[in-house]
Amino acid sequence: MGLSFKTAWREVGVGLVVPAVVIAVWQAVAVLGWVNPQVLPSPLAVVEKWIAYLLPLQPYAADQGSWLAWAFSGELIHDAMGSMYRVVVGFVIGAGLALPLGLSMGASARVYAWLNPLVQLLRPIPPIAYIPLSILWFGLGNPPAVFLIALGAFFPVLMNTIAGVRQVDSIYIRAARNLGASGTTMFVRVMLPAAVPYILSGVRIGIGTAFIVVIVSEMIAVNNGLGFRILEAREYFWSDKIIAGMISIGLLGLAIDVGMNRLNNYLLRWHRGLEH
Repeated sequence: MGLSFKTAWREVGVGLVVPAVVIAVWQAVAVLGWVNPQVLPSPLAVVEKWIAYLLPLQPYAADQGSWLAWAFSGELIHDAMGSMYRVVVGFVIGAGLALPLGLSMGASARVYAWLNPLVQLLRPIPPIAYIPLSILWFGLGNPPAVFLIALGAFFPVLMNTIAGVRQVDSIYIRAARNLGASGTTMFVRVMLPAAVPYILSGVRIGIGTAFIVVIVSEMIAVNNGLGFRILEAREYFWSDKIIAGMISIGLLGLAIDVGMNRLNNYLLRWHRGLEH
C-alpha cells in the first residue's frame, strides 16, 4: 500500500515537470515583454483572473471601471455547473440509447446486417455539423445542446459495445454451449461480462467527447456555461479570462477522466490482474 502510494505520487511529480517548465517559460516571455499582454497575458494574470472568476464575491469599488467592480463575480461555479448538467443529461441519453442497441447489434447478426449500413453512414458526421438542424428543431437553450452532446456520446459507446460483444473469445462460447447454456444465458453470463471492458472504454471516450461537444454547443445555443463565457470574453478581448476558462475546462476534463479511470479499474479489478 505504502509503496504504491509513493509510486503514484512519484508519477504525479514526474507528470508536473513539463507543465512547470512551460509555465516558467510563459512567465519569462511575458515579463520580458516579448508578447503583447492583451494577446498572451502572463500566468500570474491568468491565475488572478481565474480566482476572480471563481470567488462568489462582489466588492464595492469607487471606480466602476476598475477590475474590482466586476471581477469577483463567482461565474465559474455557475458556468461549470451548467456545463456539467448538460454533459450528464446528454451523456445519459446518448449512452442509454447506444448500450441496448450495441448489445443487440453485437449479439444478432441479423440486427447488425440491418442497422450497420445506417450506423456507418451517420458515424463520420461530427456533432458540430448538426448545429443548424438542432437549432431549427429545438430552438435555443439546453435542448439543442443536450441533443448535440447525446450525439457525441452515442457513437463511441455504440461502436465499443458492438466490438466487445462480437469479439468475445470463441472458446468461452463453445464451452458454454457444451455445458448446455441457452441463448439468454449465453448472452447474460458469457457475452456481456466479456464485453464489459470494451463498454467501459466506450463510456470513457463518450464522456470525453460529450465534454468537447458541450463547449462548442454553449458557444452557439445557450447563454451560460464555460463555452459561452469564453466566447463572451473573446468579444471583449479578455484574453486572461479566455485562458482561465480554458484552464477550467482542462481541470474538469482531467477530473472526469481520472474518475472514469478509477471507476474502470474498480469495476474491472477481476480483469488483467487489477485486483492487486
